[in-house]
Order: sequence, then C-alpha cells, then structure tokens
Amino acid sequence: MKFSKVIIDGLVICKPTKHHDERGFFSETFRKDLLEDFIGHNIDFCQENFSESKFGVLRGLHFQKKPFAQSKLISVVMGKILDVVVDLRKSSKHYGKSFSIELDDNENKQLFIPKGFAHGFIVLSESAKVCYKVDNFYNPYAECGLNYNDPSLNIDWKINSDSIILNKKDTNYPLFNSKNHFGE
Repeated sequence: MKFSKVIIDGLVICKPTKHHDERGFFSETFRKDLLEDFIGHNIDFCQENFSESKFGVLRGLHFQKKPFAQSKLISVVMGKILDVVVDLRKSSKHYGKSFSIELDDNENKQLFIPKGFAHGFIVLSESAKVCYKVDNFYNPYAECGLNYNDPSLNIDWKINSDSIILNKKDTNYPLFNSKNHFGE
C-alpha cells in the first residue's frame, strides 16, 4: 500500500497495490500496521458500513459529536463517487475548509478521515457501492450534519443540482456557521 497526505492535515489517500496475473488481480485493501505507522497513532476500527446508491444520491455531510466522533476509511466497491470532507477541528488552520476526491472501483484509492470532519459523498456513476470502516460505534443521539449546499463551504458536487437526490434529514442540516451543531 502507498499512502499520501493532502493539503488538509490528517487526511490520507491510501492506494492499494494491485498484483495482476492471468486470473485478474489481487490487492490488500487494508493493513492496520501500515496505516498506523503512516498516521502515527493506533486506529481500532470496530464497525463497517456498506451502502448502495444510484446516480445523483448525495449522502451527507455527516459527523458524530464527541465522545462518539469517528475516524473513517472510505472505499468504493463498485462505481464512482465524489467523496467530500469538511474540517470541523476548531484548532486546525484548515477549519471550515473542504476537500474532495473521486474514488472508484478502478483505481481502488481510499480516503482515511480522522475524527473532526464532516463527511459526505455523491454518486457519479449509474450506481455505487461504498464501504467504510469506523473506529467508534454509531450513536443516533450524537449524529449531526452540515447543509451540503452551504455557500460558505463552496463545494462543487460535480453534477447539476437538479439531479441531486437527498433524503429529508440531509436537507434540514444547519449551515456551517451555525453555533449549535458542533457539540464541543
């Protein structure tokens, strides 16, 4: 596996090495020891989530309040998504900034997201299957979110807004500047 940092501290792109032969390819998609060496601390994933969505489905921007905050490792099993995070760490020089990356089943890149970020994705292919590991159990009372279309975040979701499909919960999240959703 190869790891690389991005402009926002703590985010890591993980790229598994593919070993090709006449049968196809083999790849290790997760190595706890190598990821921990790269990020400099232990990570104990305890839950794995899986979703299937059609083109235009936007899930997010979600996060869990402390002490239920979650680090995540996002991967795409089938299809293509635009994966988006927003830095919610008030001590970060990138506080309020977003980062996005296309993840797909061809390159098999993954995104490691530490605690302190809102996360969401939109499906860019006909459909997509997304899998992600988390290091804290889901707690419905700690669930929060940001408005995906907040003008202050200036996120380019890569498709026409008329094609975006949201559930009711995701349409009602507050703007980033709201003081009531960080739980710190």
